[in-house]
Amino acid sequence: MSYARVLCVGLVGVRGHVVEVEADLSIGLPALVLTGLPDAALHEARDRVRAAIVNSGERWPNRRITVNLLPATLPKQGSAFDLAIAVALLAGAGELPLAPMEGVAVLGELGLDGTVRPVRGVLPMVAAVAAAGITRVVVPLGNAREATLVPGLTVQAVDSLRRLIGYIRGESELLPPPPPAADPVPDGADLADLAGQEMGRYAIEVAAAGGHHMSMLGPPGAGKTMLAERLPSVLPRLDDTSALEVTALHSIAGLLPPDGQLIRRPPFQAPHHSASTAALIGGGSGIARPGAISLAHRGVLLLDEAPEFANATLQALRQPLESGRVVLARARGSTEYPARVQIVVAANPCPCAASSGDQYCQCTALARRRYLSKLSGPLLDRIDIQIRLRPVRAAQLMTSSSDPPESSAHVAGRVSAARQAAEARWAAWGWRINADVPGPHLRRPPFRLSARQTATLRASLDRGSLSARGFDRILRLAWTVADLSGHTSPSGSDVDEAAQLRMGDARDRQTRP
Repeated sequence: MSYARVLCVGLVGVRGHVVEVEADLSIGLPALVLTGLPDAALHEARDRVRAAIVNSGERWPNRRITVNLLPATLPKQGSAFDLAIAVALLAGAGELPLAPMEGVAVLGELGLDGTVRPVRGVLPMVAAVAAAGITRVVVPLGNAREATLVPGLTVQAVDSLRRLIGYIRGESELLPPPPPAADPVPDGADLADLAGQEMGRYAIEVAAAGGHHMSMLGPPGAGKTMLAERLPSVLPRLDDTSALEVTALHSIAGLLPPDGQLIRRPPFQAPHHSASTAALIGGGSGIARPGAISLAHRGVLLLDEAPEFANATLQALRQPLESGRVVLARARGSTEYPARVQIVVAANPCPCAASSGDQYCQCTALARRRYLSKLSGPLLDRIDIQIRLRPVRAAQLMTSSSDPPESSAHVAGRVSAARQAAEARWAAWGWRINADVPGPHLRRPPFRLSARQTATLRASLDRGSLSARGFDRILRLAWTVADLSGHTSPSGSDVDEAAQLRMGDARDRQTRP
């Protein structure tokens, strides 16, 4: 036999595609030719596969070998094709029977000694296998637990090419996947750690309940970073669909924890202000990889010290914040990654960042204006909650043990109830949180608020102090405030509360409404 075919999987962005690895051996000068749009890493598979086969005790066929990856128009990248190429090549040379591998997808990178090493993106690859109707898959032992997250598949693991060859010949068995790992312990960040800042705590609660973006302006030490880091602690755990999306993205980026469990906690990303546009949005040579905004999908993206980011990097966020996805166009094709995040922007009010407030600031008006100009109007217009934090006072910092601050668990209970109310209200349209509801839907009956309730908003819109986008975002905030208050629809005070969160002076809040 001079021809053989083995199934594998290729990734384009977050989507997997079943790939047929064909091997044809013919008479001619000894060579190995790879076709089917392979990238540089895949071109190097020729040397890895040859060394792995020889070091596994098999004979390298001294013939002209052509390996084709179908469909030929789909870009192929990475080293996950190594194991499938080795099996197809040996089967085409007549060294292996192909019957045991019929209808089986094979994934894995080969070391020069024949060991099978883990690869990135196994979860979306295995999901594509299941979607194609294939019921069996062979993966590296280090990826086996991750592969079992996809239901309806028989997953078998392999640690060496020699073991797989022995299995195909009927001489040995493949390895079972490791047992599931225990759920990871939460990181312990809790709102109870934060002293004072009642307004900031309430804004975090509203942001979590409605899925709203948020910005905080305040002096150093006011608690901006602590508030943002504790936002995930009050968000609900991810459901199965969201957990699979998030886990697949982390698998592609090579950031999945070694336990191979689904990521159930909303992810949190806080890139340094020196991060490039590619690091934040996604990019790289060849097929672009996900950036921090996609790795924070269904979670929180914190931009701490936001004015220190490059202006172009900040402006690149505008389109993903509206659409909830990132489309990266490259010469070899376009890649789309989900990016439905809650963004939290934290900034000092000026370059000197006087810790005691504006009265001690040494900056000129021009310097303050230049510093905050990075947070452009179009970017801030997409952020629902915009508050200003004041310095923490001694009385707030030295709270007594008999009256501790409210914990994340208590706040999470209210957030969960508010989200359930919103999901029940919008279920007929497929929306789950208030931030997902289009503005026109809130401006039409039966959800349209009365003219009396929106009089202040309409006046601000006519004066130009509020944009049409801002008007719609205040309406969404009003529904979230109503959900937290247990109201079936926003009252006038709920609308006023939403307007203050969006465009008020953010006075320190002493009690919840």
